[in-house]
Amino acid sequence: MLKVVHLNTYDGNGGAGRGCIRLNRALLDQNIDSKVLVHYKFGKNPQIGEFNTNFIQKAYNAGLIILERIWAKRYLKALKTPFSFAWFGRSVIHHPDVKNADIIHLHWVNHGFLNPPHIAEIAKLGKPVVWTFHDSNAFTGGCHVRYTCDHFKQECGNCPLLKNSAPDDYSHRAWKQKHNAYSQLDFTIIAPSTWMQRSVQESSLMKGRAIKQIPNTLETDIFKPADKTQAKAQAGFPADKFVFLSGFMPSRKDLHKGTSYLLESLEMLKARMGVKADEIELVVFGNRNTEDAPEFPFKTTFLGTINDDALLANYYAAADAFLIPSLEDNLPYTVMESLACSTPVIAFTTGGIPDMVKHEYNGYLADYRSSESFADGMEWIINHPDKEKIQLQARQTVMDDFSEAVIAKKHIDLYHQLLKPTV
Repeated sequence: MLKVVHLNTYDGNGGAGRGCIRLNRALLDQNIDSKVLVHYKFGKNPQIGEFNTNFIQKAYNAGLIILERIWAKRYLKALKTPFSFAWFGRSVIHHPDVKNADIIHLHWVNHGFLNPPHIAEIAKLGKPVVWTFHDSNAFTGGCHVRYTCDHFKQECGNCPLLKNSAPDDYSHRAWKQKHNAYSQLDFTIIAPSTWMQRSVQESSLMKGRAIKQIPNTLETDIFKPADKTQAKAQAGFPADKFVFLSGFMPSRKDLHKGTSYLLESLEMLKARMGVKADEIELVVFGNRNTEDAPEFPFKTTFLGTINDDALLANYYAAADAFLIPSLEDNLPYTVMESLACSTPVIAFTTGGIPDMVKHEYNGYLADYRSSESFADGMEWIINHPDKEKIQLQARQTVMDDFSEAVIAKKHIDLYHQLLKPTV
């Protein structure tokens, strides 16, 4: 039986962790011996392994994670763009599940898990390595989100995120560390989106690397459609209102999530709706608190963080449309989850979102950074004459392109291809 071990920093925290665990489940369903090992385990799922064997080890690594993030503030400008310093790392090659695996599958490995020297060390095992790029960090000098910066196409340096930006700054030195490590390890890249694939191909660090575009998957038996009237009643949403759902940390300063554009577009929509504006409500999940939340032009309900997927799925199914004003995202799970629940999505044309949202088919792709275009999208779905058709097409998109069996088969085919003896 094919044995695969997945390595990720955390057990389900963030999109990468969820992607790793969801893929593991999909592979298990196809009778693959698949296991997940994490650097730091928050939950108690016995099926997820960890490298820490006792409390002292766990506390030590938690301290390093915190220390790295505190030290990072000394070097970074006060911006909201995520950036990782690969100061710490750990060896993984002696763990029995890693040693016994046929395929080693890397996912998100920052925060003191696998720094360049420990990535290079994996080559000693002589096993095929697959690495899913959930963001841009693997091929940059430290940033996870690039926006308009194109320094990754050369050798980084002069990083706009660092306080002491220079040709030979930390980003350039990190680029050289990664270049040295990657020259020692052969690995195949998986890009979850066509946008990520294109970015990798433009990267100076990844020239000549094998790359395969395979999306993430999700639990289509949990994120599934429900009767809209019943779902609204169960969620506590008003039956006579058009409900927009969104999931983000609501702050005007959070550039990555595009909150300011959402605010502007909602103001525009309210002006266009006139007296019918009272028929619209906004529901937000994922906010940790409402203290720094902006004042939205429509009645807004904050649900907070939701850790129950079945409950979250019902909120998606109860909403009439999902809003994601993100300015850069690889293949955001909120979009896939919403579509799986038959709820159309309004989004900017950016990152991997166009891989999932088909314009005026299962949602609306607004012009990038155009609040007016985003408002057009909201107006489009409010006034659409056949909402049920759009809802059905949303679900079908996920079942055709992102369901567990489809994505598991693509991974299994790649694994077998890598295990074939070379002539």
